[in-house]
Amino acid sequence: MSGRLVRGSDVHDRNRRSRSPESLFILAGIRNWSRGELLIEDGSLYPALNRMLVKGWLKAEWGISENNRRARFYRLTPEGRKQLERESNAFNKMVRAIQLVMRANQEAP
Repeated sequence: MSGRLVRGSDVHDRNRRSRSPESLFILAGIRNWSRGELLIEDGSLYPALNRMLVKGWLKAEWGISENNRRARFYRLTPEGRKQLERESNAFNKMVRAIQLVMRANQEAP
C-alpha cells in the first residue's frame, strides 16, 4: 500500500447487513491487487482491521470520503510494516517448503 490511506467504513456501517460503499472500496482494492484471486468474505474485513488497530499495526483517521460521507481511513504503522515483512517472509518460506515437497513427490518412482 506504500503509505497511502485505505478508506474504511464509518462505525454505523459495520452494523448494517449490506456493505457500505467504503467497505466495497477496500474489498474491490484487495480483489484488484490480487488480480481476482483473493476474495474477502462478508464479516471478515472489520474484525481483521480492528485486530490490527489493537496490535498497533494500523492507524485509523476519520475523514470525509469522495461521496461526502464520514469515513475511516487506514494506514500501516512502522510496526505494521515490520509485521507485514515478517508475515511475508514466513509465508514465502512455507510456499518454498511446499514446492520442495511437491517436486520430491513428482520425482519419486
